[in-house]
Amino acid sequence: MAPWAEWVHWIAGALFLCGNSLGLFFTVPMAWAATEHWKKEPPKNNGEVVGLIMVGYAPLLGNLIGLWLGQHFVRLPGKRRRKAFAATGEASPTHGPARPAASAAPSRRRGSTRWSACNVLLPGSQIRQLWQFNAGGNKFNLARSESKLPSEPLPEKLVAKDWQTIFQPRLNIAWLSAERVFLRVVQLPKADAEETQSMLDLQLEKLSPLPVNQVVWSYEVFPYVSRGGASDHLNPHAAGEQQTVVVIMVARSHVEEFLGQLESQGYIPDRLELPLLDELRSTQVRDNGAWVFPGIGGNPSACMVAWWYDGVLQNLTMLILPAGEARAPALREQLAQTSWAGEMEGWMTSDPRFHIIADEATAAAWLPNFDPNATVEVIPPPAPPVLAAMTARRVATTAATTNLLPPEYAKRYRQQFVDRLWMRSLGAILMLYVFGVVIYICFAQFASMRLDDAQSTARDLSLQYTNALTSKEKLRVLQETLDLQYAALECYKAAADTMPVELTLESMRFDGGRDVTYFGTAASEADRSKVLAFNEALNKVEYNGQPLFSKVTLGRMDNRMGSGVLNWSLVGTLKRSDTE
Repeated sequence: MAPWAEWVHWIAGALFLCGNSLGLFFTVPMAWAATEHWKKEPPKNNGEVVGLIMVGYAPLLGNLIGLWLGQHFVRLPGKRRRKAFAATGEASPTHGPARPAASAAPSRRRGSTRWSACNVLLPGSQIRQLWQFNAGGNKFNLARSESKLPSEPLPEKLVAKDWQTIFQPRLNIAWLSAERVFLRVVQLPKADAEETQSMLDLQLEKLSPLPVNQVVWSYEVFPYVSRGGASDHLNPHAAGEQQTVVVIMVARSHVEEFLGQLESQGYIPDRLELPLLDELRSTQVRDNGAWVFPGIGGNPSACMVAWWYDGVLQNLTMLILPAGEARAPALREQLAQTSWAGEMEGWMTSDPRFHIIADEATAAAWLPNFDPNATVEVIPPPAPPVLAAMTARRVATTAATTNLLPPEYAKRYRQQFVDRLWMRSLGAILMLYVFGVVIYICFAQFASMRLDDAQSTARDLSLQYTNALTSKEKLRVLQETLDLQYAALECYKAAADTMPVELTLESMRFDGGRDVTYFGTAASEADRSKVLAFNEALNKVEYNGQPLFSKVTLGRMDNRMGSGVLNWSLVGTLKRSDTE
């Protein structure tokens, strides 16, 4: 699986795990409430059953499926990686035997990563130089250059890695100073990278100037430079039988100290490289001789001497020369010793021609150090940005084996990056959750305020409505009282107008505002017909064109005991418009 795909799986798994874990705080109470509701009120039909399941249990099931998917996404890259190691017969970096940390072997990239940018850092005691290149295919174009003092921080936007580097990978390269680097040229049989490393493992104790457990090493294969002619057919390098390997060794303490300085400056490197390798590769070898690179690592007293004979890099030496007048004798003596060694080993077949790879000022200072009879050619070196672009292109587009970054540091940097992404993702999710809670609280407060306003308005309207009803009822009572007063007068007037003279009205009584009862007497039993006539007359009485009574009935009619007086009563029901 590609690195970007692994990061996509890890981030997706983290989001699934975090989001669904937070969702359990809501879905578990919902499922419990649905269960309690089911116990108290069983569903009456299939529709209620489906609705209860969808509301109460479906979200919880969705959260559980999301948690399973999250852990599946997180674990999938590791499973793929273990299967890949099992298929190739190699030991897994997490389960198999690890290489001893004391003697770090060169790391080899197992896949091709499409880098979007590459940073190259040149540390220095006086000034630090940072170049950033934009990667486009096989081209690396300089996008930005920064010069910083050791006390100034590097631009965080250029060197820091965040979640964007998952989709736009950025390669951080740091140049290691060559002052404390040991270089050895070894001629080995032609083989692939793994076999070459195995052969170097066997010879490392003999090649290393320090104990193997105290060095970090890597290697670089230099190709044969064909010059044409019959010598190519006799050269085993031209025939593909041998290869030239430059073994690079540096003290582990120096690497750890250098990495500590970079970490304190906020620069986390993916690779540690030597710029002199690219400078050596850029040299055009046209004849036999020695190529001198003065001022290696910014030290004016240091130089590297590369001996090329018959298109093969035969020897590579790092020299630290004294300053002043003693520099010329020391350089001549070192060159003479290398020449004698070459004659003894058989690769020096002619007098060497010397070449100085330096600018005009440095070359002018170094030319007097050579033998006056020697032939010296001055070749301008590549500019530092060009050299940085060469390093970026070599590392990013080829399976370079020259990385001097110890594997345990690379693993720790990667783990720190993953942890930082985890923490930032969790922090972002927590902030989103807090933001959501704040929005919910604000919305709840706003809804509560609206509810309070509505309740206050309702209370005011209710009071006004109650007052209106009370006023209406009072008005009704007053109107009825007034109507009864007029009704009593009309009833009395009706009785006065229609009652025969033989009858006597003794009293009137109103019941419930509707019924009126007339009580009276007559002189004798013979006046019964007068009472009935009075009853008929009351039924015909009109008020404002309408009958005054809806009906009038005879209540009682009997003789008073001990006398001939006739007692009578009539009950009339008023005809009121509000009851019709």
